Amino acid sequence: MPIITLLTDFGSKNGFSGVLKGVIWKIAPGVQIADLTHEITPQNVLEGSIALWRAAPYFPPGTIHMAVVDPGVGTLRRPIAAHIADHFFVGPDNGLFTPLLEQAYRLGQPAILIHLDKPQYWLPVVSNTFHGRDIFSPVAAHLASGIDLELLGTPIFDPVKLELPRPIKVQKGWCGQVLLIDHFGNIATNLSGDLIQGEKDLVVTIAGRGIHRLTNTYGEKQAGDLIALIDSENFIEVATVNGNAARTLGVVVGDPVELHFQ
Repeated sequence: MPIITLLTDFGSKNGFSGVLKGVIWKIAPGVQIADLTHEITPQNVLEGSIALWRAAPYFPPGTIHMAVVDPGVGTLRRPIAAHIADHFFVGPDNGLFTPLLEQAYRLGQPAILIHLDKPQYWLPVVSNTFHGRDIFSPVAAHLASGIDLELLGTPIFDPVKLELPRPIKVQKGWCGQVLLIDHFGNIATNLSGDLIQGEKDLVVTIAGRGIHRLTNTYGEKQAGDLIALIDSENFIEVATVNGNAARTLGVVVGDPVELHFQ
């Protein structure tokens, strides 16, 4: 059986994420389940979309990714499933799959989307507040059991998409923004490492602080130093060595970050 991954904003306090697994295993007892995270900031669809986009490529083809960051649960927002490139995705139609879809379109990869409107593949009783349990988990389990995607609902061609923040070109560089802040307080930006194009004499400016040149690793500088480097996803990251850069600088997601070439 394929793997099912889980990404939610449920946290670990009340057992909600565990219930998802119970529903899946009742339908597909042999499936492997991997927790990507249940610590997405509550209702932060953009954060969830980026975390999913970053993680999904590292799983085998055929993996089913179930993502539930769903502030519109119980409303008219559609439950959907998708086959994007060589992976499957299940979750709400609220933009959660935007980065994955944009990448697939850019690379010419297939993307098939289905409105999950076949209740025979859901739990018998569906609440207005827990579609992760009542719709998405059973659908993911049925996919893992071999049910064809197309049998789960009706094709759609108009998925909801997020407006992803993009860098803006300026005279001597680029203006971007804080995209994510990780567990360590490291600050991920939307400034791709590709924008540097071999330039070494550069300044990354954030919260009024200028960081001259990039370092290669955290260990190149002393504890407490503010550094900029290329992270594991090829984006410019700002960090404090052995510290918390976001707390030190007082920045939040959406704050500006500038990249200037000297």
